[in-house]
Amino acid sequence: MLKAAKSKSFNALFRRYNSWYLLRRHFRFIGISGDLQPASAGNSPVLYLMNHSSWWDGLLAYHAAAALTAREHYFMMEEAQLRKFSFFRRLGAYSINRGEPADVGASLRYTAALLRAGDSVWMYPEGELLPLEHRPLTLMDGAAVVLRMSPQTAVVPVTLYHGLFFHPKPEATLMAGEPLRYHWKDMDRHRITAMLGACLEEQLDRHRQTVLEHQGHVPEGFKPLIKSGSSIHERYDAWRRGGR
Repeated sequence: MLKAAKSKSFNALFRRYNSWYLLRRHFRFIGISGDLQPASAGNSPVLYLMNHSSWWDGLLAYHAAAALTAREHYFMMEEAQLRKFSFFRRLGAYSINRGEPADVGASLRYTAALLRAGDSVWMYPEGELLPLEHRPLTLMDGAAVVLRMSPQTAVVPVTLYHGLFFHPKPEATLMAGEPLRYHWKDMDRHRITAMLGACLEEQLDRHRQTVLEHQGHVPEGFKPLIKSGSSIHERYDAWRRGGR
């Protein structure tokens, strides 16, 4: 497996590039509801579990974590992709190769070690990129194995819902759920996986329903992380109002 090789200077540079160029260029709005660093989790390490429906998931999570928390964050990433984009290792990414059982074990042990050291880790437990509306959410057992090895860990479910609505560029919202804290070591991995899957799916459906109830407009409860300038649609509406 490929371990993370964090660089503070590279992180500082990439954070600006990601925020001021990549995300603003491609998204009209990115917002979040909930707390990525909830007080109820105390000083426990946090494992973030997120649905995986777009190429942007890692960069959105990276931006939110950097903007809203003070902890060190690490991100599990497919080995083939990490070899292709090796600079992500300097941001805290490390690999998993699901085609090699020995490598999977090494990655999960590395994840548990990061958590036991008090760091935060992001995993995409579906194990592959799937369409946003795919149901049911079927989780792999990796997160459960990690939790049994680091039972002091709090789990924060994070859902992402994105789409093209009333503007040329897409809008994305993240929702951070309440932390889950159980006696992980006393539960078998199948029970943990089923519980985490049900929790993540319920939150994603609730997140989706919130957007639907606002007819595609961003709900007020989402705090802006990034908002670009007015779209063509908005400028045209303003021009029409000014001409009356």
